[in-house]
Amino acid sequence: MKVFYDTNVILDFLGQREPYYNNSRAVILLSAEEKLNGITGAGAVTDIYYIIKRNIKNEKQTLKSVTDLLNILTLVDTKAQDIQTALSLNMADFEDAVAAATALREKVDYIITRNLKDFAKSPVPAIAPADFLKKFKLT
Repeated sequence: MKVFYDTNVILDFLGQREPYYNNSRAVILLSAEEKLNGITGAGAVTDIYYIIKRNIKNEKQTLKSVTDLLNILTLVDTKAQDIQTALSLNMADFEDAVAAATALREKVDYIITRNLKDFAKSPVPAIAPADFLKKFKLT
């Protein structure tokens, strides 16, 4: 199964943000164990790096965290067609629309996110980490 990890799930995992850390960790570890084919947008990595570095205040640890993440997930580029698709999705948040359009192009089964409201009109179903784990009995 192929899943697209939204930035908030990755940040919950890398930043150990409670109360979301355990479920985010569990779904990302499924990709590390190759039980899921996990992808995320390459453009999100700069935001992830910036936020993690700001929170842990340690550049070496931030680089290690991002490098480890890149060994688990596949990065996919945003293409011009994704922007055009995103503009037509009528989603509330353009950044999420671009993620949804990229996930659609990549033939993803689910977008794993805590931000279900903004993905309500996504052409790819969005699901929270805890619900994903329950649905597929992966906890």
